[in-house]
Amino acid sequence: FAVTVLDVDAPTGSGFWHWAVVGVAGGVSGLAEGAGDEWGSGLPEGAYQLRNDMGEARFMGAAPAAGSGPDRYFVVVHALDVEDIGVPAGSTPAWLGWVMSSHVLGRAILVATAEIPAQAEGGT
Repeated sequence: FAVTVLDVDAPTGSGFWHWAVVGVAGGVSGLAEGAGDEWGSGLPEGAYQLRNDMGEARFMGAAPAAGSGPDRYFVVVHALDVEDIGVPAGSTPAWLGWVMSSHVLGRAILVATAEIPAQAEGGT
């Protein structure tokens, strides 16, 4: 399996990759709390994180621009037809998407939203 998190509404023209994990064994049915910390301490054996769009191999939490409306975060679990997708740890989620495009057996997609309201006029 591979797991990705993409904010499709980030004001970049191409979204913002918050997280990508590869090498999750087929028998794994969940990820531990804190799996996306900078050490990947909660990841199952053999799994590793790729660099997000901040260049860090960890989960980057939701941070939509204040007052821009809700951002949609696509959390996707990709079932793959290979044990090792062969994507090096220094790769990007976009490269992972390219490499795994011909290896996906199925996907489960959860769409979450986050919004930071604009501050009231005269507020702090």
